[in-house]
Amino acid sequence: MLSKDSLQDSLQENCLVLTGSVVRTPNQSTSPAGIFHSQFSIDHKSNQNEAGMNRQAFVRIQVVATGDLSHLTRELVVGQIVKVTGFINRHESRNGNPLLVLHAQQIQMIN
Repeated sequence: MLSKDSLQDSLQENCLVLTGSVVRTPNQSTSPAGIFHSQFSIDHKSNQNEAGMNRQAFVRIQVVATGDLSHLTRELVVGQIVKVTGFINRHESRNGNPLLVLHAQQIQMIN
């Protein structure tokens, strides 16, 4: 059984590593506080093993890069393969629908 402190620590874990193809050109912006932001989307397609069976996995997810990392995204083009490491968070779309967004902490260009 986990102690209360161990349980609290385990609830802090939120890490996602995803490789995918850029499908939307990065949109650059600056917050009123002067912080640079970049948003783009990637498609991930792979074959995964689940319960001894092959399964195709497909996801399109919006990526947000903030601060110095947002400058790197200016080089991204549609079709480029990237590896994004970060954490997931809930955002709301303009019409109020919930979105799952990957907040990048590291972006590696594969090609």
